[in-house]
Amino acid sequence: MMRKKLLVVGNGMAGVRSVEEIIKNNSDAFDITIFGKELHVNYNRILLSTVLQGDTTIEDIIINDQNWYEKNNIELFTNETVVKIDKEKKMIKTDQNREVGYDKLILATGSSPFMLPIPGAKKEGVIPFRTIEDCQKMIEYSKRYKKAVVIGGGLLGLEAARGLLNLGMTVHVVHLAPFLMERQLDETAAHLLQKELESQGMNFLLEKMTEEIIGDHHVQGLRFKDGTEIEAELVVMAVGVTPNIQLAKESGIETNRAIIVNDFLQTNIPDIYAVGECVEHRGMVYGLVKPLYEQGKVLAKSVCQNETEGYKGSVLSTQLKISGVDLFSVGQLNEDDTTKTIKVYDELEGIYKKIIFKGNKMIGAVMFGDTSDGSRILDMIIKQKDITDLENVQMFQPPNMTETQVEAMDSSNIICQCNSVSKGKIIEACQKNGITTIDEVKKCTKASGSCGSCKPLVQDLLNYIQSPDFDEVIEKIPFCGCTSLSEDEVVHQIQVQNLVSIEEVVKALDWKSESGCSTCRPALNYYLAMIYPTYVKKQDSLFLNENMNATLQSDGTFSVIPQMYGGVTDAKELRKIADVVEKYNIPSVTLTSGQRISLNGVKKEYLRDIWSDLDMRLCSRNEHTVQPVRTCMGENVCKCDKEVAIDLAIRIERSMEFIQTPNRVNMSISGCIHNGAEATTKDVGVVRIDRGWEIYVGGNSGRNVKAGNLLCVTENEEEVIKLISAFIQYYRETANYLETTGEWLDRIGLIHVREVLFDEELCIVLLTRLEMETSTQRKSLALKMI
Repeated sequence: MMRKKLLVVGNGMAGVRSVEEIIKNNSDAFDITIFGKELHVNYNRILLSTVLQGDTTIEDIIINDQNWYEKNNIELFTNETVVKIDKEKKMIKTDQNREVGYDKLILATGSSPFMLPIPGAKKEGVIPFRTIEDCQKMIEYSKRYKKAVVIGGGLLGLEAARGLLNLGMTVHVVHLAPFLMERQLDETAAHLLQKELESQGMNFLLEKMTEEIIGDHHVQGLRFKDGTEIEAELVVMAVGVTPNIQLAKESGIETNRAIIVNDFLQTNIPDIYAVGECVEHRGMVYGLVKPLYEQGKVLAKSVCQNETEGYKGSVLSTQLKISGVDLFSVGQLNEDDTTKTIKVYDELEGIYKKIIFKGNKMIGAVMFGDTSDGSRILDMIIKQKDITDLENVQMFQPPNMTETQVEAMDSSNIICQCNSVSKGKIIEACQKNGITTIDEVKKCTKASGSCGSCKPLVQDLLNYIQSPDFDEVIEKIPFCGCTSLSEDEVVHQIQVQNLVSIEEVVKALDWKSESGCSTCRPALNYYLAMIYPTYVKKQDSLFLNENMNATLQSDGTFSVIPQMYGGVTDAKELRKIADVVEKYNIPSVTLTSGQRISLNGVKKEYLRDIWSDLDMRLCSRNEHTVQPVRTCMGENVCKCDKEVAIDLAIRIERSMEFIQTPNRVNMSISGCIHNGAEATTKDVGVVRIDRGWEIYVGGNSGRNVKAGNLLCVTENEEEVIKLISAFIQYYRETANYLETTGEWLDRIGLIHVREVLFDEELCIVLLTRLEMETSTQRKSLALKMI
């Protein structure tokens, strides 16, 4: 296939990350050309503040050097600006009169620093803080001058101010709002931050509006609207950015605050995409690195015509890159009638935590002084996890002074949010490759290579690994022979990368086999269906809908099993079945262990006619689902009344029909204490007793017989259905693929499961999610019948 021409306008972090993702998706699809208006190769703009603070060098923040461009056959033009797009001819023109054609065009034009339109703003010594050149100017000015003013008390302004302090300058931060970082912090956290920065030597002038920058040729000071003045020999403006949309506007591309894109990062012009700070998606313009990287992944799939659910927006988090300041902020901090808040403030230790909830879900948090739970909180917000009371308590306990933050973290906890690198992945890289430095970690795993806020945490982890206290060995069991990733890591990457098909998983996670294997394909089918309820999996059996399905046998024929809820049938159904057996010469009819009639040896060419003649709901036994519920009807153990057990079995079967589970779930219901259905050795078993019903879970009646655990005793059938349904849903959400209920209970504990099910709010959440799943299934089946 002939390679198409891909042209990228912008050599910054968002544009080049998109190119990296495109190469991952399909390295042979495009000949790639990149234009960048700066003189440099792609570098990490976010880490300029660390260069200014003296923690790193400009060489260290280079993301992709010249060799990378050459290795990937990318034509790079630096110090050259695209000034015109001819969308009819699919051609661009640069400020050097160069004309280049394209098949696909990506606009990654970024943004420009906003300079206050006030008198004196163009004087010498007034600069923004955006590029390598700006950083170098500030370093040079610090050698000649001593008095600096930073206008803007946001994230960038404070990091610039800390850098200027490190360079030996006296620094005042001027801020219009009554407290610092008002978009990311509440007032309490902002005051704690101000107090800490003042102790480091920073000065603040709050609620000050700059009216004029005074001086002759070079800046000498600032005059404020209230008439007061302050001396300054260097003024750094850090009051925000403006998306670069002029090129798009002049080319007829739809814009508002920024270039408007849909969920697939497409503009209103065919074959023209946009990504990064120049983009407006669903009314939001993002300036942090993590959202831009998330956009890049979706854009790459879209450009390569791979399946994707699209970009749905990002959860924003902030971590200040200033030594000695532990600050973390994420999500929504505004409180209203629909939210609830938990706050902890230890003034003595200088620790403040606030977490905001809507229902059982966390929607925002701010932490100062102890940010050890930041990664876990961010993960919970991104995944919209329901929070238990126990987790609430754990998050607000004081930090354990006997163990470090990284020591307390689980191996699956994310250290680097930008690149989704877990603690376990870093430990594994260190143990496998002998890694001992941050630079080696960055090179091997990409951790700390983007926004840099996790760098202290990575260093803490390295210190812990090299300490006598370290006793963790990552003995990772691979998901299958196609990958070195563990099952948990695969599932996590499916979620964070929004992978929506087996093909995407195989490509994005570098599977050794392009088609997967017999181990991973069914497991991936299961996890994709759990994460994306509308996912339609490929299967070996024939399943069109509830009235049209069959199970493939080893000899190439099929078996068809009419559904008989609770094992109950009547003369009309039996006559239908008998007529079909005779008409189509079906060679074998058997009773299954689930008390159903199975028609075996059916030829494929007769299937549609058999389905039509039967005109009955069918059940498939070749799936990991809740199997037909076995009852004690027909067992001549006793003369006890069993009708109520039959009715209960029918209700449970109807509510859980075709719901996927990690492994088969065998269920039985005994109508009396004589237990004719052997309910105590099933995954879920129910036994009627004098005072109600006993519910048993985690049993096994197979080769290795195992008695089930008594979950509880309940008074009525409604409570039985409620608890069993919640149990099945919790098993679906937390068990590994092919893990039986017994193995799952051994791993997480029966007491924990009881705590979850008996928590009324959590139980309702589980039931709601199960109902959403069954509703999706019913709609899917209905569509297939049309």
